Amino acid sequence: MAEKWIRKGYSAVFVLRIVGISRSTYYYQIKHRGLPKGKSTGRPVPGFSVGKDRRIVRDEVIKGLILQLIENEGYAYGYLKITKVLQNKQGLKINKKKVYRLCKEMKVLRSQRKIKPHFPKRIAQNREITGSNQLWETDLKYGYIAGENRFFFIQPVLDVFDRTIIDYHIGLNCIAQDVVATISNSLLRRQLYHKAEKLIIRTDNGPQFISQVFGEFCAAHNLEHERIPVKTPNKNAHIESFNSILENECLSRYEFQTYEEAYKIVSEFIKHYNRNRIHSSIHYLTPEECYKASLKGTMVFKAVRL
Repeated sequence: MAEKWIRKGYSAVFVLRIVGISRSTYYYQIKHRGLPKGKSTGRPVPGFSVGKDRRIVRDEVIKGLILQLIENEGYAYGYLKITKVLQNKQGLKINKKKVYRLCKEMKVLRSQRKIKPHFPKRIAQNREITGSNQLWETDLKYGYIAGENRFFFIQPVLDVFDRTIIDYHIGLNCIAQDVVATISNSLLRRQLYHKAEKLIIRTDNGPQFISQVFGEFCAAHNLEHERIPVKTPNKNAHIESFNSILENECLSRYEFQTYEEAYKIVSEFIKHYNRNRIHSSIHYLTPEECYKASLKGTMVFKAVRL
């Protein structure tokens, strides 16, 4: 409409003011008319770069240098490092944007890293626990095998309300996958898979517990993972208490000669702890008796404040 009246001889400034279109918008549309969407009429690609002594180096030659560099470096360099090598060793006046374009044309760009989701750190809160399966604590405990001169790992999972060791891992290593397997087995034992209730898992800041693997597992199973502040083991008091019991009543009493012996004795002690060892804080019941009584509602237990 505006262009029609401008062609008839009317002032462009006058016509554009009447129709309410800015001059920059009008002239931009005229300049880019007929171009495919997303295309720009920016500066044309020169097809060369300037090298030492102001000599011209064609893009095809630069592509050859890039391929040679990639071959020599075993595909280890990305376009940023390739740019620096071309600038410093070949003396080319070339920027990273051009190197990126040339690498893209040759399809030799390295694949980009996938950004992993970030799991926010939740600090342990003061809570009042009124029943089983509301809050579990887990931690790592080390044992020593004198006969083999090496350590082994114990990772128990404890319900702070009934004091039961729901499941545990014993091994010469303990990585994030082992922790996930132990928590997973604990959920199966307590029949908590796909439950609506929010279960809290409390740990310290060990590498197994702050790992991406453990974070993804907790997110997938609707588990709320909270970590105690650094140097505050009292926030994980119940599992620390169990580790002390394990040390005093089991580990310190034996000098293990083999891993098999250590595994058998520690496993038997945890069974004894769950089935036979009474606790004054749960009316002098064993952890298994406390758990069964809490499920049936036959006894009233005091809430656990932590």
